[in-house]
This record gives sequence, C-alpha cells and structure tokens, in this order.
Amino acid sequence: MTDRRTKGGLVAIAVCTGLWLIQNGVEGQDPPQPSPAEAFTAGSQHVARSAVPPAEPLRPSEPVRIRIPAVRVDAPVMRLGLGPDGSLDVPPAAHRNVAGWYKDGTPPGAEGTSLVVGHVDNARGPAVFYYLGALKKGHTVEVDRRDGHTAVFTIDAIEVYDNEDFPEQRVYGASRRAELRVITCGGAFSEKTGYRGNVVAYAHLTAVR
Repeated sequence: MTDRRTKGGLVAIAVCTGLWLIQNGVEGQDPPQPSPAEAFTAGSQHVARSAVPPAEPLRPSEPVRIRIPAVRVDAPVMRLGLGPDGSLDVPPAAHRNVAGWYKDGTPPGAEGTSLVVGHVDNARGPAVFYYLGALKKGHTVEVDRRDGHTAVFTIDAIEVYDNEDFPEQRVYGASRRAELRVITCGGAFSEKTGYRGNVVAYAHLTAVR
C-alpha cells in the first residue's frame, strides 16, 4: 500500500471529529500528546532502530484483538475496507472499544507495514486510542491473530503530525521486517474542524507467543 487514498492517509478526516469535546465543551481534557522525548531521534531514518532486536516475520494471518497494556487498551479488531471516496473506512463511531485493520493490507506480524486505526473519542467520551499519545518507547503492543499466535511489538517512537504535514512514506513505507503503525487523531483541536492531526505509534515485531 503506497497510495495515501488506499492506505488510510485520509483516516484523519474520518476519525478526528472530536465529538465528545465539541458537544461537551470540555477544557483541559484533551487526549495526551506524545512527548518530544518519544519521537525519532534527529537524523534517524523512517524506520527507527530499537535496542530490542526484531523477530522473524510470521505468515500472514488476520488480527482479531489488540492489547496495549501501558494504556489499558484491550479491544477487538475489525476488518476495514475502502469507502466510496477511496479512503479507509473506520470502526463505527458508536462502538468506542473497537480498533480496525485494513483487510487488504499487511496483517500484523507479517513482513511489511501493518496499519491499525481507532477513534480517540466519540460523543460519549474517550475511545479506544484516547491514551495513545501517552505511550513511551519500549512499551509493547500485543496483537492476537486468527492462527493462534500473538504478535508482540515494541514501540520505537510516537509522533504527532498536522494533517498538512503527514509524512506518508515514513508512516506507510514498505519494510522487510514486521512493522506496525497504530494511528488515531490528535494535535491541535478546533470546535469547527475537530482534531487537526494524527498521533502515530511506530513499532516492530520483537516476539511471538
């Protein structure tokens, strides 16, 4: 997947409304944003090199559940396709604790770059990836797969981008190892337009159970 329209590059438009904040006028309760210390180091390549060595990629198999212990995420994963405009569909807004995976993309744990997305909030409050920006390098993401394996990823970096400056190649670029991107909305917030950016957690496969 290299075309932003078929890779989820339009996810910001779909999942970043911020209905809870708009409807409730909540101040001082924006979702946490990544610390600069958790970003890529200056001059690093689009693939971060963690101190944790990569594990060998698995055969492709559909993800069924994602867990991020550090921020208490434990959610089913649904398959996502493309909408009429060619952008990636998103999980139903009414279901706060559901993540989505692009079904025609790389499955988590297989060689390549896999994309998992989820809402940051909905009209009732925080959603599945509300605390994504609080992650730190070295935290883990666990993805249960239909083949019975659990793919364990280690976070390499967490960054936030304005929609206008979204680094498509850095986020979606191909990889020879098994990589994962977990994406939700974040950055500045406007009551008129919602969130103006995306939070992206970069991770690579480091263990298999």
